[in-house]
Amino acid sequence: MSTTLPASASGTPQKPPRTGAPDKPARAGTRRLWSSALGLLAAAVLAVGLNMLAERLLPRARLDLTQQRLYTLADGTRQILSGLRDPITLRLFYSRRLGAEIPVYGAYADRVRAMLDEYVALSNGRLKLEVYDPEPFSETEDRAMALGLQGVPVDQSGEQVYFGLSGSNLVDEERSIAFFQPDRERFLEYDLTRLVYELSNPTRPVIGVMSPLPLNGDPRAMMMRNPALAQPAVVMQQLRQFFTVRDVPLDAQAIEPDVQVLMVAHPQHLSDAAQYAVDQFVLRGGKLILLLDPHSESQATRPGPTGQPPSDTASSLPRLLNAWGLEAPSDQVVLDLRGAWRVRANPQDRVQAVDYVAWYNLTGDSLNRAEVSLAQLEQITLASAGQVRKKEGAAIEFTPLLTSSPQSMLADAQRVRQDPNPVRLLGDFRPSGDRYVLAARIRGELATAFPDGPPPPPEGAARPENFPAHRARSEGPANIVLINDSDVLEDRFWVRVQEFFGQSVATPFSGNGSFIGNLADALSGSDALISLRSRGESLRPFEMVENIRREADAQYRQTERQLTEKLEQTERRLRELRQGSGGGQGSQAQAVITPEQRAEIDAARAEIVATRRQLRAVQLDLRRDIEGLETVLRLINVALVPALLTILAIALAVLRARRRAAARG
Repeated sequence: MSTTLPASASGTPQKPPRTGAPDKPARAGTRRLWSSALGLLAAAVLAVGLNMLAERLLPRARLDLTQQRLYTLADGTRQILSGLRDPITLRLFYSRRLGAEIPVYGAYADRVRAMLDEYVALSNGRLKLEVYDPEPFSETEDRAMALGLQGVPVDQSGEQVYFGLSGSNLVDEERSIAFFQPDRERFLEYDLTRLVYELSNPTRPVIGVMSPLPLNGDPRAMMMRNPALAQPAVVMQQLRQFFTVRDVPLDAQAIEPDVQVLMVAHPQHLSDAAQYAVDQFVLRGGKLILLLDPHSESQATRPGPTGQPPSDTASSLPRLLNAWGLEAPSDQVVLDLRGAWRVRANPQDRVQAVDYVAWYNLTGDSLNRAEVSLAQLEQITLASAGQVRKKEGAAIEFTPLLTSSPQSMLADAQRVRQDPNPVRLLGDFRPSGDRYVLAARIRGELATAFPDGPPPPPEGAARPENFPAHRARSEGPANIVLINDSDVLEDRFWVRVQEFFGQSVATPFSGNGSFIGNLADALSGSDALISLRSRGESLRPFEMVENIRREADAQYRQTERQLTEKLEQTERRLRELRQGSGGGQGSQAQAVITPEQRAEIDAARAEIVATRRQLRAVQLDLRRDIEGLETVLRLINVALVPALLTILAIALAVLRARRRAAARG
């Protein structure tokens, strides 16, 4: 029996289907699946291998994308670590329970440990790091306490935890950081390098300080029932960390020869003998930091011998400055709108905060970044500062350090000395468009301010032994830094000091302390610490919003001032009309309002209403500008990155589709 296959419509016999064999698409899908799995496995192996290789070959490699390079060790740190001559042992005491209870401290401990490991790697074997976990009531805890580290209770049980560092050198000198505060993370490198530097440099430069200001603490603190005043200024504490600081009496007839840098702050009524000592110190090659002031805010807030703040708060040394080719007027202050501090206004004022243009932060182009003392600083704060000028024809090198912004003007210093009024100052503020030098570095050969020789000693005093010979000119170029503001040293203008379990923690918000320390470093011949001291002390203000607010606020205050003057003129005019309408009829006649008075009153009322409407419009425009800019920035912050990622994804998808289409074609 024969069997025939069915034929197709065209008469061509069909092939029977093959059973048990997969089709081509299934085989291709299986191959793609295996290829993807193998690719993922290879990528995982490659990632693990690269991480292991990087950990072995590049243990300290990192990418720092912060604007100020906060996670990159400064050149000064590298210089100090590579220059270590003797071994130093660092002991890190960290209670793991602290990180378990408060994760912020755990993350910060990892950062501290990583930075210490990097220090050890860069020290050429001179640094040794030991890490301890002090358990309660253990010998390790006793050792931490003996080294001066701070124990902090973590709960109600009273158990102490530790997070501090102690270091020692070959001669058993010890330095310590009692407790690492996350608030000072920006200054971590500064604190660590300072500790290493102090252990590796037992001999320090000598700095003399001559000042009537209570920089070392006010001895009347207990009498005034304010123990906080007994504490030294933070800038003095920082100077003592790196220098040997020596007090120089205000009646000194000569500066000791081992003093390398002399800081004279707010010298009021300095005797001729003391001025001669400063003059000869500069001429023999000593470096001088001179801080004058048209109005010392520090002095104005402290009671004088009579119990009241002194009325004389200015300082100047015209004899020395004239001989050196300099001028620092004490009868004028520089007002600056850019960076002005917001202070409380009078209680009767409608706006309770106002820009006080006599106190301001200097940022941006107001700081001479070409100078090493300011190269990495972001902000300096001054209060009631004056200008510094070079005398015409003076043969000296005059380099501005701090300069006001174009939104500044000169004003009579008396306006900030006696009952300063921030509202009135802002209302009368009219920027001159000029920029005024507030601090400058001077270099050059100088002539003495005492061409006839040393003045006679003060009455009742004798010449000191080994009194130096008189110098008529400087031995080579002299070096002076002149700042016409002594309040740069005042704590409240640049640092916050808080108590933390009995320990004072200073957190700078401005770079004043670093500026003074950098100047002392540079003048004493060492700049290794400048780059690290300057790091992290940056206040990042919202500059565009602040500028809009300041301009609108200044406009509001000026309009308010005009309104006040208009009201005063109207009231004066009304009094004149009343006095002129008596006609001999006594007070009863004076109470009658004439048509002229009525017209004047109506006009004044209309002017008041119109001006108040203008004030409201200015405030409305201020809020509208700030709120509009805030909305735009919020949209940028929230929507810009997702939008860019979406556009990138769409572009990649389109590009991939085109490549596939081209491959198929």
